[in-house]
Amino acid sequence: PLCPQYGLVFDAGSTHTSLYIYRWPAGKENGTGIVSQVEACSVQGPGISSYADNPAGAGASLKPCLDKAMEVVPAEQQQETPTYLGATAGMRLLREQNSSKAEQVLAEVAKAIGQYPVDFRGARILTGNEEGSFGWVTVNYLLETLIKWSFTGTWSHPPTEDVVGALDLGGASAQITFLPGTPLSDSSTRALLRLYGTNYSIYTHSYLCYGLQQALRMLLASLHQGNSSSPQISHPCYPRGYQENTTTAELYDSPCVQAPSTASPAESLTVTGTGDPAACSAAIKDLFNFSCGANQSCGFNGVYQPPVRGAFFAFSGLYHSLHLLNLTGGQPLSVVSATVRQLCNSSWQEVQEKFPTTSSRQRRDACAASSYTLTLLLHGYSFDHSSWPHIHFVQQVANADVGWTLGYMLNLTNMIPSEAPQRVVGLQRSSWIAATVLLAIILILTFCLLTAMCFQKGSSGYERL
Repeated sequence: PLCPQYGLVFDAGSTHTSLYIYRWPAGKENGTGIVSQVEACSVQGPGISSYADNPAGAGASLKPCLDKAMEVVPAEQQQETPTYLGATAGMRLLREQNSSKAEQVLAEVAKAIGQYPVDFRGARILTGNEEGSFGWVTVNYLLETLIKWSFTGTWSHPPTEDVVGALDLGGASAQITFLPGTPLSDSSTRALLRLYGTNYSIYTHSYLCYGLQQALRMLLASLHQGNSSSPQISHPCYPRGYQENTTTAELYDSPCVQAPSTASPAESLTVTGTGDPAACSAAIKDLFNFSCGANQSCGFNGVYQPPVRGAFFAFSGLYHSLHLLNLTGGQPLSVVSATVRQLCNSSWQEVQEKFPTTSSRQRRDACAASSYTLTLLLHGYSFDHSSWPHIHFVQQVANADVGWTLGYMLNLTNMIPSEAPQRVVGLQRSSWIAATVLLAIILILTFCLLTAMCFQKGSSGYERL
């Protein structure tokens, strides 16, 4: 039997990097559900974009996870293991700020990976639409909504209604991707895919700066700008009694926020939580422009979006922000909203007691993160009470983490053919024949055994008579 094959994909996000190790059987025709996730390794430290002034540190940070991968992948197969690094919104932002620094970081991570005996196929920055599209491919591949195969070895395409949408919330960007019910009127939001002989024209858009961490940074900056003459910032999404100190330089250290011209970088600021659910919600909504203009369907900030339809799988930050509150089990929207409102009305002491095992930062941001998630879904993407039950908040599907990495690898290794295969070769032909013969023998033996038992029972009855 042929040894299984392996693939490695680094997800270099804005706040952290993860390495995913995939495995699939060799010598079999490509089929949905065959690729499985073997291991996931979280790289210690921040995302690679944080190493703009120390590019070599970005490469060095990957080595412990690469060492882990070398323990998982058999030595004799390492040189044939395709390995990729994809960077997302954090590096897109760095490229906007300083393209030469972004290139240096990519060069250093490529150099580090190149020192290992793998088939390294490059490090690159994904576009927002690629990130959304590959996430959509991942979740539908794992759910087997693109194609199924039967025990008899025939392929079938599930109904189009079975295809699900993908909602992804990273640290610096947010993606929405789904199969629309009508033709798209804006080609910039269209991705054309041909998978297993079927054409898909999907809607996808990535909102840069509307990832969770950058959105919360924008929120704090907007609260400061509301009264920039004062060193005191009242934060309605932070728990009552919470207080922290920061500086103007730290507050505006991102291309997603622009410092007021009068601000002094060294100015000290004191942030005090007020725990006000209504004010928190209003402040978050101010980060968006929900106006669509005349005769146009849009998401927010004037970006075209057709009405959402069908089921959606929400993952990454969308899952984590609500999972902290135990709200990822299909609760009604009314319950979710009431729970978030109750949390946002809590004191710092109450929040600490409620989440004793989480970090101080997670406790501080729990209200803001869950409120932002609701605002993005309900007001940004226009989900409502009727469509909310169709959102499934997940971290994994079929024991694999949901995100863009699996779809990225499937695409670059051509493991999803553009044309539908004629048949499934789950086993070699000789193996199928042997299995069929064995099944026939078992059925014949079972029939003979039952016949003998009936005959014996009949004979004993005759003797008694």
